[in-house]
Amino acid sequence: MIHVLQPGIASRFGPGVGDTWRCSTSARRLVGVVVLGLFVIRGLGLLAAAPVLDHLFPAAVQIGVSNSITAIGKFEPWPPKVWTDSSGLLLVPTTNVGIFQIEVRSNTPVGPHFVRLFNAEGASSPRFLILTRDPQITEIEPNDLFTQPQRVDRLPAVINGRLEKAGDVDSFAVELQAGQTLIASVEAYTLQSPLDAVLRLVDSRGVRLAQNHDDGRTLDPRLVWTAKVSGTFILQLFGFDYPAGSEIRFAGNAKCVYRLHISAGPTLSHAMPLGVRRGASTKLQLSGWNFLPSTPREWEVDGAKLEPVTSEMSVLPSGFETPLILPVGDGPEFVESEPNNSQTNANKLEIPAAVSGTIGGADDVDSFAFSAREGDLLWLEVQSAYFGFPLDAWLAIEDSSGKELVRNDDGNSSDPVLEWKVPAGTNFFASVGGLLHRGGPESLYRLSISRPKPTVSATVADDVFTLETGKTNEVKLTITRKFGHANKLRASVRGLPQGVTVQLPEILDKGGDFTLKLIAAPDAIPVSGPFRIAVSEMTSGREWLAHHDLVSAGENNGVPQGFKHLAIESIDQLWLSLREPAQKKDEKPSK
Repeated sequence: MIHVLQPGIASRFGPGVGDTWRCSTSARRLVGVVVLGLFVIRGLGLLAAAPVLDHLFPAAVQIGVSNSITAIGKFEPWPPKVWTDSSGLLLVPTTNVGIFQIEVRSNTPVGPHFVRLFNAEGASSPRFLILTRDPQITEIEPNDLFTQPQRVDRLPAVINGRLEKAGDVDSFAVELQAGQTLIASVEAYTLQSPLDAVLRLVDSRGVRLAQNHDDGRTLDPRLVWTAKVSGTFILQLFGFDYPAGSEIRFAGNAKCVYRLHISAGPTLSHAMPLGVRRGASTKLQLSGWNFLPSTPREWEVDGAKLEPVTSEMSVLPSGFETPLILPVGDGPEFVESEPNNSQTNANKLEIPAAVSGTIGGADDVDSFAFSAREGDLLWLEVQSAYFGFPLDAWLAIEDSSGKELVRNDDGNSSDPVLEWKVPAGTNFFASVGGLLHRGGPESLYRLSISRPKPTVSATVADDVFTLETGKTNEVKLTITRKFGHANKLRASVRGLPQGVTVQLPEILDKGGDFTLKLIAAPDAIPVSGPFRIAVSEMTSGREWLAHHDLVSAGENNGVPQGFKHLAIESIDQLWLSLREPAQKKDEKPSK
């Protein structure tokens, strides 16, 4: 939704403008010429530029509480206009550059939302703002030293902070009772913060008790530590540049925002089975820390209302402080039965189904028998790193003679996947093991097997497009057909402003790259706003929205680049800025 809110503009020169200047007459004339020149240049539009929004701070706000927020980036002129992905979320610019007042309607969904800033020159990339009903704490400086920490008087707590300068360390003091377990985790990487964060716990003397760098799933840390004695303990947060540079130093700048979650109450680590069945109930066995006598050990999840496209479900049993995010499948969810380390004692699986298991030792291998017809297309996936477990799993399929037919140990992530067309035969065995020959109680995994339905993915390389009146711009659309999809497709574009038309390929009968041409009439009125590209089957009308992936994966000289896991990993609300050609702007007289 677009919000156009323009308050009065304060002087950009601040206090002192109009005061008597103690300088020579010639100097005053020179300054007057420079100031007048700035206004003339601004009138010509030469200083204006599309907003650059790096981050919002704090990264989360509580619904129902009056909040102001700081936009981090470049905004000339101020204020820009604001777009959010929800009509219930409003950012009202104040007269202070970079500061917005937030208004959130009570029915606005909790969770991460997109925010863009835009003006006549273009739009920023989308950034995250998280809405929550939980109280939020703002980090207060100075708190660099463990001897001068910011006290956290009540747990659980969520602290919104940032490492504002190079070498910055944020310290927080918490009280723990003997036998109580502290669980602390950070959101920074998942918010696109340029920060590889670290958590360290020290006692009142500064002696290190525990430290964590990565949670197993992302570069964000999670620290779990049990107090042997009662006392005050100091949790410290610092980090390194992400992507990594050539220098090894503690990172910090205005963009390094984070959310620190601290708990010492009942907290879930996982549940068995590790997934939930769509259209049916699933009984979960709960595991975690700080369980009380009243804390439930079992919880039944109703998946009856889950949509066919839902791939994950948030589960929060009563008495716990934070939810579990569990994958959703179309078949029964089982827990393995040991022993099952060979074809003779393999657990039997129907299709579709999912089984949760544990690689209990260095050479443990779990075997599962299933039947399939020649020519069937099957999708097998192991999820372990997905949950943050330390298992580096491999997945293999054998025939009834023990011959290995196919194997994988890494898909798009550290977890293995197989898209497999069944050869001659009927009975097969899927095996799961540890690539590093390590195992233990935390080496958990979920193996799912299904017959995937033909589908389509439509992507665009960019999410912001600029078009000048009287000109044409191209949008590259990539169609990926999956699991045997072969139906003819057509593309359509929604939300284009008046005066802009689109030239489309008539029929998309293959996968690959296609070009859409956006054409602006010479008399089109400049405007900015979101638009969408849809791809649909010509026969059934089944539809997919084209999206821009915000996640990326790559390396530069072995150093990870991009973000593999984000609060929201793609956006289908693309942006078009329709503006006048630069030479036409220059022709306009200035006052």
